[in-house]
Amino acid sequence: MKLDRIKDVANAVLYEGYILYPYRPSSIKNRQRWTFGGVFPIAFDRQGDASHMETQVLVRGGGRAAVDAHVRFLQIVKREVGCLASPARALPTDGEPALTLVHSLNVDGRELLPWEEAIEREISLRGLGLDDLTSQTSVMPFRFEAARELEPICARDGAVVGALIRTSHAIEGLIETKARKLASDLWKLTIRIENITPLSNEILTDRAAAQLRAFASTHSILTVRDGAFVSLLEPPDDLRADVAQCQNAGTFPVLVGGEDNSAMLSSPIILYDNPAIAPESAGELFDGTEIDEILTLRILAMTDAEKREMSSVDARARALLERTHALTAEDMARLHGVMRNGPSATDVHDPLSETKAVEKPRLVSLLESGLNLSVGARVRLHPKSGGDILDMALEDKVAIVEAIERDFEDRVHVAVTLLDDPGRDLGAAGYPGHRFFFSRDEIEPLATGETP
Repeated sequence: MKLDRIKDVANAVLYEGYILYPYRPSSIKNRQRWTFGGVFPIAFDRQGDASHMETQVLVRGGGRAAVDAHVRFLQIVKREVGCLASPARALPTDGEPALTLVHSLNVDGRELLPWEEAIEREISLRGLGLDDLTSQTSVMPFRFEAARELEPICARDGAVVGALIRTSHAIEGLIETKARKLASDLWKLTIRIENITPLSNEILTDRAAAQLRAFASTHSILTVRDGAFVSLLEPPDDLRADVAQCQNAGTFPVLVGGEDNSAMLSSPIILYDNPAIAPESAGELFDGTEIDEILTLRILAMTDAEKREMSSVDARARALLERTHALTAEDMARLHGVMRNGPSATDVHDPLSETKAVEKPRLVSLLESGLNLSVGARVRLHPKSGGDILDMALEDKVAIVEAIERDFEDRVHVAVTLLDDPGRDLGAAGYPGHRFFFSRDEIEPLATGETP
């Protein structure tokens, strides 16, 4: 069960960068993919494209301590679109039909495009005793065979007009695991992942071809029994020197899964200890360093043609688009302005909760120096001179009074939201970024019926 929870985070790493906004094959950002955790064939000699990934971590434990390792990556599958010269009742059962490769195929309003999909791969090593690994390195070879599949493309009347052709190449690798005893209860564990896939001479300098034989988004999940991992980010003082000697190539190991330190995620993406999926997130958006609210709003703002292209990418992009359109107003509000208290991803609190008990009551209206102002009134903003760029931008803007508040020194502040702010409802709900405070002499009430 714990491994399942860890895999929620690991799967986010696995598909980080799988497809980037604007989620269309025609966008430049999506013509250079698989940028995280690439392990290329050792025969492909190109600077910057590593052929191995190595993890070194410290483990506290006695002679019975044992480690399980789960090495995971994506194998790239090339998807092509083939068109038949004339419709057929079915694809032949023996051999391949004569297909013409095309850049796109429109079938009854559905556009089909070439793309690179992926297969999830996992190799598990279980019960690796640390004591045993000090005397003998564990070497685990693995291989996944080549495959070629044809999926018929059918028109509305059932006739086969073409096929999606999916091709994956054979790939091979080695996982080497060893340990070194540093003290009676301290071990340095090393796991090396190497791509030994052979390459023919004609593709030795072809990066695109080599990438089809690479391990993409490579990472490892490590768990230990009768022991505990040591944080490499915040090690105890007595182990700082040992942690400094840990050399990690292409990966950043962090504690994951809880307070017992029995698991680590060795990720090609820099994370903090015990990372977690934000509970407000409705699902994976794939985009590096994603901000759910911004990407969601951008997806909703795409044109119908752009959304059709996005839905043609693959099932994951299609599900993302459908999920985004299904979000409710409440779902959207949860994505905005969340603040957390402490390390727990679910420990969300109101940033003003600590002062609510001693808050002074809000005013519903203000009558001062001839100024009659109430909640809901329209006002024109005149920020004081000498302010920042935001004050300059708000000059002469028309706003709605949302609240009239007093601070602990009895100074009055008027909270407003901009009339033309598409997120004004968020400001009315008290979220920062859409609500602004001004003093009484910085606002000019608009007369009834006055045009903003």
